[in-house]
Amino acid sequence: MPTLLIVSAVILCVSLVFSLYRQVQMFQQNSYFPSRYSKWVYGSFNMEVTFLSFGFCLNSFLLFQKAYLLSVIFCGIILAVRAVLAVNTYKKSIKKLVFTARVKRFTAVSVAVLVILLSVMTLSDNILVPKILFTVLEMLCFISPLFLLVIWLITAPMEKAISSHYINDAKKILKNNPQITVIGITGSFGKTTTKFILNRILSEKFNTVCTPQSFNTPMGVVRTVRGDIKPNTQIFICEMGAKKNGDIKEICDIAHPKYGIITSVGAQHLDTFGSIDNVFNTKFELANEVAKNGGLTFINAESEDIASRYDKGDKTLVLFGGNSDYRAENIVRNSFGSNFDLVLKDKRIPVSTKLLGLHSIYDILAAAAISFNLGVDENSIRVAVSSLKPTEHRLELKSYINGSLLIDDAYNSNPVGCLEAVRTLGAFENYKKVIITPGLIELGKKEYDANYSLGLEAAKYCDIIILVGQNRSKPMMDAINTTDFNKDNVFVVSSFKEAMEVYTPKADKNSVVLLENDLPDNYLN
Repeated sequence: MPTLLIVSAVILCVSLVFSLYRQVQMFQQNSYFPSRYSKWVYGSFNMEVTFLSFGFCLNSFLLFQKAYLLSVIFCGIILAVRAVLAVNTYKKSIKKLVFTARVKRFTAVSVAVLVILLSVMTLSDNILVPKILFTVLEMLCFISPLFLLVIWLITAPMEKAISSHYINDAKKILKNNPQITVIGITGSFGKTTTKFILNRILSEKFNTVCTPQSFNTPMGVVRTVRGDIKPNTQIFICEMGAKKNGDIKEICDIAHPKYGIITSVGAQHLDTFGSIDNVFNTKFELANEVAKNGGLTFINAESEDIASRYDKGDKTLVLFGGNSDYRAENIVRNSFGSNFDLVLKDKRIPVSTKLLGLHSIYDILAAAAISFNLGVDENSIRVAVSSLKPTEHRLELKSYINGSLLIDDAYNSNPVGCLEAVRTLGAFENYKKVIITPGLIELGKKEYDANYSLGLEAAKYCDIIILVGQNRSKPMMDAINTTDFNKDNVFVVSSFKEAMEVYTPKADKNSVVLLENDLPDNYLN
């Protein structure tokens, strides 16, 4: 086995390690689903794959001609390029790779596979084996998405076994604590904010635990149960996310909720759901489980897609909003919050909140309705609501650059919430109003129309519009171009860093900027 051939193989393996940072980062941002990762590769990494495939062919040709030194040089160039790209990716990434236990296992298996291939190739006495293995190794090293998928196939059984162990452990913990009342919260939007509001109100009377941040997957729920549930826990509030049919049921099979809140049904993740009907049926998997457990599910009467579909005769479903027994009246809103009356059956509770946006009122209403049913008194509800703080990155008002104000709505990615956020920005009278947004995603056939509507709303309320993503911004630009909005105040940039370079010189104490939907790296283009 020529020494230079082995050197080429080692250099390629090292270059693959650099390339894998980006690949694993995107695999993680696509929730470790090969289909979604492959879609990203096809949409955003296809040129690189084409180039790397050409590199594989060129290097194979060099080796076929026994030009081993040229192969070493060429592989060295690939290593240098990948190292530079890896550093730049790390610096520019909005959402960096999180080195979870799963990523560490993935990395360990990747290194082990490379070491085994190199060792067998180097030590084998058979003439054909090293050549075959080098060809395989060379292909995997050049075309890193292919290597990632191979490692995923190798690790999938192990990951499934580990997940099953953790799930069974979480189920056992909940079963051994029968005094715990589990409340499930789902919806196309509003579930995270509602969760934290509910936790704040219920904590006035009970020992509560809720899933942190945006933890709403089966393993996020399992992690919370295993880490936070204690013998004195009385309430477990469980956020439940979904991107396809069966996702909510999977979490329900772990947590078995006695109560539920469905905040909304709408055009969200339609690229995986396919239709609003599928979204509705999936969200109502929570209601089905709650009914089976003899409990009540509170559903939003203000959501048209709920109101037009739910079973009016189902006594386990309780409406909030609209003209129901649980509603908000006498709403007075301003730039820094709102005052209104919470009507909870025969009780009327005047409350004030610093939370922005009309949809925040309905989030409060949902949490107050279920808290009232669980025995929290009127004064406790009033005190809890008055003390509410914005959920991180959801209409969160902050001081910002050059004395300006920031409305941080980076985690809002639904059509209704985005339009309401722009209207909230519009309520800041006598301020220069700026929006920075890449638009909305995962809305299937409705994505263009939703972004078009966002563009129209931005043109109506904003003074300066900064759109992120040369391709993503087209529907919004199409909408803006139909208005008389001053086109000199519209900027299209390629990244949030560039957006801030545009905004910073314009920012002053009389400016307010709305950061609407800070997309992760796998969606920006």
